[in-house]
Amino acid sequence: MGRDLTALFDPASVAVVGASDDPAKYGHAVASQALRAPGRRPVHLVNRRGGTVLGRTAATSLSAIGEPVELVVISVPGAGFEAAVDDALACGAKAVVAITAGFAEAGPAGLARQRAVADRVRAAGAVLVGPNCLGIADNTTELYLASDRFAPGGVALLSQSGNLALELQLRGEPYGLGFSRFVSLGNQADVTLVDLVEDCARHRATSAIAVYAEDFGDGRAFATAAAAAGKPVVLLTAGRGSASARSAQSHTGALTTSADVVAAACRDAGVELVRTPREMTVVLAALAAGPRTSGRRTAVFTDGGGHGAVAADAAEDAGLDVPELDAATQDGLRGVLWEQSSVGNPVDLAGMGEQRPLSYADAVGELLAADGVDAVLMTGYFGGYAASEGGLGGGADGGSVLAEGETRAAKEIVAHLAAVPKPLVVQSMYPRSASCRVLAEAGVPVFAATEDAARALAAMTGRVSSGAGGGAVAPLPPLPPAAAPLRDPGYHAVRALLAGAGVPFPAAREVTDEAGLLAAAAEFDGPYVLKALHLLHKSDAGGVALRLADRDALLAAYREMHGRLGAPAYSVEAMADLTDGVELIVGVNRDPRFGPVAMVGLGGVLTETLRDVAFALAPVPAGRAAELLRSLRSAALLDGVRGRPALDVAAAAAAVERITAVAAAHPEIAELEVNPLLVRPDGALALDARAVLDTP
Repeated sequence: MGRDLTALFDPASVAVVGASDDPAKYGHAVASQALRAPGRRPVHLVNRRGGTVLGRTAATSLSAIGEPVELVVISVPGAGFEAAVDDALACGAKAVVAITAGFAEAGPAGLARQRAVADRVRAAGAVLVGPNCLGIADNTTELYLASDRFAPGGVALLSQSGNLALELQLRGEPYGLGFSRFVSLGNQADVTLVDLVEDCARHRATSAIAVYAEDFGDGRAFATAAAAAGKPVVLLTAGRGSASARSAQSHTGALTTSADVVAAACRDAGVELVRTPREMTVVLAALAAGPRTSGRRTAVFTDGGGHGAVAADAAEDAGLDVPELDAATQDGLRGVLWEQSSVGNPVDLAGMGEQRPLSYADAVGELLAADGVDAVLMTGYFGGYAASEGGLGGGADGGSVLAEGETRAAKEIVAHLAAVPKPLVVQSMYPRSASCRVLAEAGVPVFAATEDAARALAAMTGRVSSGAGGGAVAPLPPLPPAAAPLRDPGYHAVRALLAGAGVPFPAAREVTDEAGLLAAAAEFDGPYVLKALHLLHKSDAGGVALRLADRDALLAAYREMHGRLGAPAYSVEAMADLTDGVELIVGVNRDPRFGPVAMVGLGGVLTETLRDVAFALAPVPAGRAAELLRSLRSAALLDGVRGRPALDVAAAAAAVERITAVAAAHPEIAELEVNPLLVRPDGALALDARAVLDTP
């Protein structure tokens, strides 16, 4: 059920320690906000000098209040912080909001102080938000303990930045977005982002959870909580483009970045990942609006060819499909539009709106009713007739015939949407016009920018009506129990580990001299492969010889390679049949925040050059593995090209599941890689493997 945060969001009483009449001090801002709802609960102001603060008598200490206080906000200089926490706990506080800064963010000594305080709070059975935070607010319980007001609504905002929180509030206002809660995360010494996501998921007044986080703490726990939230989670984060902490001793390590890891975690958890406050606002507005769907087939509808073409591109850039409409839908559109209208997709009125504004509604009605259409993006001039000043729409008062017709069309569009609920988003040159307000008030998202409309529609599609982010998100596979640690990261030891988990390999023997080489060759038929062991990248060093037809060729290759490289050991292997096969790479890199992260892609010696890879949190079930393989740019190779047979994708997916499960069960492995994994029409075979152990 998660931690009980009732005392944090709905306390019986509140005290502000460090309350001040000085507007330059944060204790002044918090005290002012706390007094906005004096009838809801007792609010005590504490200032060590006593006297009055904001016209109220201030207690000189918490103990001087003379009664228990359930939630205490502490905004005092750092030197007095620990004493203030101890006083709060002594007065029965069950929740502490620590504004005071100068702890983990200040260095090791501050981190040690922070940990000691958090330990005392937890030992007392209380909870602590912060330190180094900007307060909290809960509009549903009239709890105002932050410096600014937040308009009421359904979004819980959990942020590590106060200014970004204010920007989101300003950007959300035109869309009617408001907030159920605001929590400044601070240093997360006790109450973490995961605790808050879990609590907001249970909070009935919260319909969506918006997060700005630079430090996830336990990123996998965040992803798990988001996947289980049952309501949309939207994430804005910083630093996604920098390389993650890794040893980079494999292709997997070299190709995995923080951006890949965060994107994979969000996709697996059903979290909407956004890049800017503006995009976050767009997505929240969309998720607060109309119905959602699992399909992405989008009809673009316009009253101008330019707008239609731009919107179609924007829709595809956002991950939507813009297919040509089927014959039945085109026939239906021809029945309500005139001859010069385009009905393929984009659908273009081609000037008919100026002759008959209701044609907008007629076309939208046909598109919503079409079986081959999952969502509609309407773009262009709609709204301009009511908003124009002396143009085609008549006067600025919107009283022209066209303006009245446009408003009627907006009402009919709303009626069509009620009859056939599907995602509908509008981009208008005049988003604040009377007719666009009709749409917005009925829950249709209306935007000024085409890219915003496309992004909003993407947030409303590709998902069904329940689950995190609005989708039916499968629970994240839990990490398996830790297995006995791998002590030897050598090639044959790694092969044995994977083979024991069911990953198929060709026959192979490790040798150190010519006698061992010939003995190995006698155990299985050629052609052979010879590999020099204990080299970081064997192929790059010329440490791999393929297609050695017989023992003589094997011996000659050994003598040449050993004379050149002098490797301490070699591997003699049966040469796999590469006919009709495709080489893949399967790797797992252990991220410090999200744990094991899997990578699959086109493999072989060109892996880093081609960079055709996809990521997911490990372990990866076979079904999810197949989806990742199908998402590759080169996925067409799996189905056979130029007369080649289709490959055994199920066998490849099963191998991915086994490889990633091994990596997930071995926390001592920093990087695990099979490259290549040969996939043929009749199965999959691992041809090489590498492991890098974590170094303390």
